[in-house]
Amino acid sequence: MRFNRNPSAYLLPARPTGESRKRRANVEHSYCLRCNREIESGDKCVAVYLFAQTVGVRPRQKSSAQRISFCPPCSVSLAMGPAPEGALNLAAWQMIRDVVGADPALTEAAWETLHGVGDNLLPTGSEGAPPPRPGSYLEF
Repeated sequence: MRFNRNPSAYLLPARPTGESRKRRANVEHSYCLRCNREIESGDKCVAVYLFAQTVGVRPRQKSSAQRISFCPPCSVSLAMGPAPEGALNLAAWQMIRDVVGADPALTEAAWETLHGVGDNLLPTGSEGAPPPRPGSYLEF
């Protein structure tokens, strides 16, 4: 029997099996927790990982991690909104604020998404009529 002399070799990722490939495929497609928009692999989003672990108890128990995703518009909206109630919600909200405020790339992605949606929307009450020209007036 041959032993590996590198004590951290167990940290290397195992070769994927059929089951782990399926699990990884499920992780690649997620949905925004707030608006239920599909988030595909490679899309910009904020992911919050949640797991539980015992402290001061032997043997140590650890749950599997859950991934909670938020699309860019929801991330920015949550970060700019009021603090939620509840300690766990407050902790997640503070983390999202830190991530959103660290780099304007996520805010820019949110604006791009909102800009694309805005082009497809018609003004209320227009019933398919083209929007008014700039500089035109409103009649009441």
